[in-house]
Amino acid sequence: MAAHDNSDNSDKSYKMISSDSHIMEPPGLWADRLDVKFRDRAPHVVREAGGDYWYVDGIRTNSFQGGAQFGKRFDNPEALRPGAKFDDVLPGAYIPDEHVKDNEADGIYISVLYPTEGLTLYSVPDSELLSATFRAYNDWIAEFCNAHPKRLKGIAMIDVDNIPEAIAELERTRKLGLAGAMITVYPHPERAYSRPEYDPFWAAAQDLGMPLSLHIATNRPSPHMPVHNSLTEDPVDLANADHWVRMSLGHMIFAGVFERYPRLYVGTVEHELSWVPHFLDRIDYTYTQRARRDHWIRFQDGAVPSDFFHRNVFLSFQEDDIGIQDRERIGIDQLMWGSDYPHTEGTYPRSQEVLENILAGVPDRERQKITSSNVARLYQLEIE
Repeated sequence: MAAHDNSDNSDKSYKMISSDSHIMEPPGLWADRLDVKFRDRAPHVVREAGGDYWYVDGIRTNSFQGGAQFGKRFDNPEALRPGAKFDDVLPGAYIPDEHVKDNEADGIYISVLYPTEGLTLYSVPDSELLSATFRAYNDWIAEFCNAHPKRLKGIAMIDVDNIPEAIAELERTRKLGLAGAMITVYPHPERAYSRPEYDPFWAAAQDLGMPLSLHIATNRPSPHMPVHNSLTEDPVDLANADHWVRMSLGHMIFAGVFERYPRLYVGTVEHELSWVPHFLDRIDYTYTQRARRDHWIRFQDGAVPSDFFHRNVFLSFQEDDIGIQDRERIGIDQLMWGSDYPHTEGTYPRSQEVLENILAGVPDRERQKITSSNVARLYQLEIE
């Protein structure tokens, strides 16, 4: 990442930033905004037994449980359900003024915003439809953030199936004022991030100063990854979701992407932290101790894979106290806490309590980095 801050000075009055918060898309978002040619295939909501459900191109994807069950895991986890009605969603999930109020009550000054249904849309096979839904969402989230431009920072959704179109949308959303962009956490295996056709996109993201996020649950479809459905999700997949981000980061590192684009920043979002030390050990061991194949890239100036991880990768997490114990090995200047507001698994409305538990014993200077200054530096945020 950008130059490390090794100052020992700390300010206990600093304002907290959530590096990973969410909105809940209102039911009419795509019906009102999508290109006319896609209207009959647009994401729309159908009320069924057990809740309201999104359908896109005839396939059911997700419900509204992520915005209607906030905090329940703390008090009554047995009552959690995979479905909910939009009527029960926290208003702050789709009304900017209420979002700011909720986050202030939770001790948060700035929120970096990701979608909810938008995450599952990455599993839609039709790339043209996908790109159209992303453009409509990007317009909406830009308007949402413009209500409080210093407090709400939106992340664009980008479809990288078509690289020239992806670059154009990256440029467009930068002009809209969005702070960064998210791309699929794992493309189709035949289009891994090690492939050279992505180079113009990496170059554009670097030149635009747009950090790229690899958020959980954004896989492109493949024989091993069908269209997302919240009712049929496998607990094994959920428990091992960091597999996909490790594969994508590995592809980028070993392909020399970060050597060619040293100012490109790519982040893992909502995969927690505990997997990182083992991942760093394995990539360096493989690079230094395995028999070299002819097609393996050798880095300049004696660099090893973990050097690029520490320089170019940021890590957004919620409450991984085990990872915090390994923070020096992982990289303190790369860690960025997020509340995941208003999702079921998020820390709202008990973020301060959660942070006191997972950051127990962490020096104030490091707390400030993890909960504020690291993400402010990444996205060049101004904190009044």
